[in-house]
Amino acid sequence: MRTRFLIAFLTAALVAAGAAPVAAQSGKRSEPSAKPTPVPRVDRTRNLDFLFGALKVAPDDVTAKAIEERIWALWTASQSDTANLLMTRVKTAIEAKDLDLAIQLLDAIVKVKPEYVEAWNRRATIYYMKKDYGHALADIRQVLKREPRHFGALAGFGLILQDIGDDKQALEVYRRALTLYPRMERIPDLVKTLQEKVEGRDI
Repeated sequence: MRTRFLIAFLTAALVAAGAAPVAAQSGKRSEPSAKPTPVPRVDRTRNLDFLFGALKVAPDDVTAKAIEERIWALWTASQSDTANLLMTRVKTAIEAKDLDLAIQLLDAIVKVKPEYVEAWNRRATIYYMKKDYGHALADIRQVLKREPRHFGALAGFGLILQDIGDDKQALEVYRRALTLYPRMERIPDLVKTLQEKVEGRDI
């Protein structure tokens, strides 16, 4: 179950490539009709700040999901033709279940564009799928160092902590994710389950 959940984040990231809106649950999107216009770093930061503010106060799940899609679109926009090409090949490799090739391609991306957060996050996800928790955690640290609000990386972090038996720390990480994205899919249920397990039921 937890593996499928993290794979859902991977699917959302994959279909968002090219700065187009994503559909995280269905894995479908409309192809952009033209090459995306690069967003200046200042504008991108301002847009993310605005979107995260809106995400915290989204009145319903539909609105929250729409905001989430816009955040993923900004995160996955590398503003590098080389990185975009390689990420397309990463997507193809993953679809072909060639995870080793996908990692090699992501290695190249983080080498030429280390500030590109989503390459680190994508590689962390693949390492998780391979049960290579050491490398996955190392990449998650790189993601959160560059973007502390990355709720996808936080969810992945929590899943790894659960898998290795650190439920208390996992609960803290999930709660941190919920402060950023209160309506995040499945995380509230995980928090409820872990809260009962770690802290006991309310009397």
